[in-house]
Amino acid sequence: MERYTTLNHIQHDIQNNKITLGGLVLHYLNNIEAKKHLNAFLEVYADEAKTQAEIIQQKIKNGTAGKLAGMVIGLKDNICYKNHKSSASSKILEGFESVYSATIVEKLLAEDAIIIGRLNCDEFAMGASNENSAYGNVLNDADNTRVSGGSSGGSAVAVQANLCLATLGSDTGGSIRQPAAFCGVVGFKPTYGRVSRYGLIAYASSFDQIGPIANSVEDVALIMGVIAGKDEKDATTSPREVEAYHPLPEAKKYKIAYIKEALFHPGMDEDVKTITLQKIDKLKAEGHTVEEVSFPLLDTVVPAYYVMTTAEASSNLSRFSGLLYGHRSKAATNLETTFKKSRSEGFGAEVKRRIMLGTFVLSAGFYDAYYSKAQKVRRKVQQETEAILSRYDFILSPVTPGTAFKFGEKSTNPVEMYLADIFTVHANISGHPAISIPAGTHPNGMPVGIQLLGKLFNESALLALAQTI
Repeated sequence: MERYTTLNHIQHDIQNNKITLGGLVLHYLNNIEAKKHLNAFLEVYADEAKTQAEIIQQKIKNGTAGKLAGMVIGLKDNICYKNHKSSASSKILEGFESVYSATIVEKLLAEDAIIIGRLNCDEFAMGASNENSAYGNVLNDADNTRVSGGSSGGSAVAVQANLCLATLGSDTGGSIRQPAAFCGVVGFKPTYGRVSRYGLIAYASSFDQIGPIANSVEDVALIMGVIAGKDEKDATTSPREVEAYHPLPEAKKYKIAYIKEALFHPGMDEDVKTITLQKIDKLKAEGHTVEEVSFPLLDTVVPAYYVMTTAEASSNLSRFSGLLYGHRSKAATNLETTFKKSRSEGFGAEVKRRIMLGTFVLSAGFYDAYYSKAQKVRRKVQQETEAILSRYDFILSPVTPGTAFKFGEKSTNPVEMYLADIFTVHANISGHPAISIPAGTHPNGMPVGIQLLGKLFNESALLALAQTI
């Protein structure tokens, strides 16, 4: 079977009896088995997917199928799906089965998407390489010696390796966009509050957003049209009316800013810089206005981000205590040892590091010096971003300073690993929508992505420009 990169193509071929949905599901299941060494899937819902394919095939025949009929999709392992396991790739939630579905899961199923399995990720979405999963590394399909990116590494590789058509990930500091760039696919983080977080296992609640990864901007727009909107179960969702994402509006001639401090950062790979500059020249040639702007706060975003997100993680992860569900240490003898031993055994090294850092910055003697100051930086970043977007339609930058790195290359130095997020955390701190789109191939053979950041709740224009590029 040919490789499909858009739902439109799949639906066309099903309507014309070139393929069946059951045959497509079987094709993906065979691919998952053939590429199981990539470790993208933690669990595959083979029988369920086959059954759903038969039901939806009949709906297509009857003309009653939903918008996403024919879309085979995977879920990151921190998104809850009723009567299915959800572990956030952590031993502390090993065996936990969700008693409810995330709002976005219910919306996907209502439009006849087929969920084929749950996908590996960095534990509790904490990581930039998918080396922090309790269930092993996810390998990049372009080069198995290199990382997939993180934390939604399994989600990006599943699309890259043709294991399903699209996936959902979560993005706290670039966790959709960075692995999408490393794997040569499209990854989208919506405006904060555009998509419900109900049913997402939280890392940092004021940063987390669920978003799609796909082969095409068109499919990202289709999925967004289904999952976006107000949710009474999530008070942070916006009541603002959802735009018509699909079909994509025709892109206009835009004013685009690119951040000088990002493109000419001392840590920037020269070939990534060259590829980004080539894209800028192409945009200019096509009639867009593309100008350099200064964003001197760039070097403050990573430290501010890690102060705030670890503080929120310290609070959010306190619920995993070994008492109500998940891992409970067999060596525990009383309440105190239940807490200490269960959390020590259940959490991985990176999660422990972030919990301890978060607890430290929230402590009485250091709250003002760290957490309060980081919140002031956040406000300043939001103001400066809005100032740029008052003059320009979009902000362009590389997604990452380099391409996917080798396993172990950065894992011994947490600070160096954190700096891999330097261009992506901006959108999470400010709350703006941002997308990673493939920009070319590095001389080392690995994909390179560029990032577009747009105005709040203006996803449709952002997607239209991304489609044009």
